[in-house]
Amino acid sequence: MTEDLNTRVSNAAQGITPQTKPDERRRFLGSLRERVLVRMTNAEVQDPKLTSLFLQHFKDYAGYNILINGNLHDNFVNQVETYCSKYETSFTIVNNETAKTGPDDSAILVVASSAINKMRIEISQVYPPEMPKAQLADINQKKAGFWHRLFHGDN
Repeated sequence: MTEDLNTRVSNAAQGITPQTKPDERRRFLGSLRERVLVRMTNAEVQDPKLTSLFLQHFKDYAGYNILINGNLHDNFVNQVETYCSKYETSFTIVNNETAKTGPDDSAILVVASSAINKMRIEISQVYPPEMPKAQLADINQKKAGFWHRLFHGDN
């Protein structure tokens, strides 16, 4: 017990502090999941529909910081940087051990400075794709009730 206390005191004197949730920080480019508003993976950045969806909702990111995986060599990163300067949104390019290139690793994160605890953070969940108009019309069409079908038949 005293060894732990002595070690902790000496580490604190040297400026070494234990990091909270290191696995989570490695997954979210040094940030925490509770701060993430929108996340795109390396595989999703390759999809032009999702990248245009991300850029289409760029006004929603005012007041947030955008973390960009520094290992990406893509035109999309240049577009994000252009949009950041256009809408005066701060961004950070992350070039440390958390910037991984696997398909499920984070490529772009929109993060807050404090916890926002959003349940859904993936781009396809935050901004679901629009339904085709034919399907939307079928959903909006009111179904006939039991009594209507009974007296008027199934049409």
